[in-house]
Amino acid sequence: MKLIKSLLAASAISVLMVSGSFANDATLVKEGEKIFMTKKLGNCIACHAINGKVLDGPGSMGPKLQYLSSWPKEALYEKVYDPYTTNPISAMPAFGKNGWLSDHEINAVVAFLQTIN
Repeated sequence: MKLIKSLLAASAISVLMVSGSFANDATLVKEGEKIFMTKKLGNCIACHAINGKVLDGPGSMGPKLQYLSSWPKEALYEKVYDPYTTNPISAMPAFGKNGWLSDHEINAVVAFLQTIN
């Protein structure tokens, strides 16, 4: 009986942890989308359109963002933090290296980018 109660308690805790994680992930994605869209924050919309999403006046200087859900989180983080590490002639600003976005803000943008198919 004690074993069953322990298993049920562990199961309930796991469900709470996972559902809390989803809530945190959804909050982070929403924050990342705001940074992506806001002129005084990331302003990514100034250069990028997004596959499958209707945006109000996206720019076309950067590539249309697509299939980012399959990219590793670390690669997306590095691309936002300092795009010159993988493309020395990139026109994209180094948002992290220049101190324009914090680590948390870059992680939020990455969470949003990982929703793009």
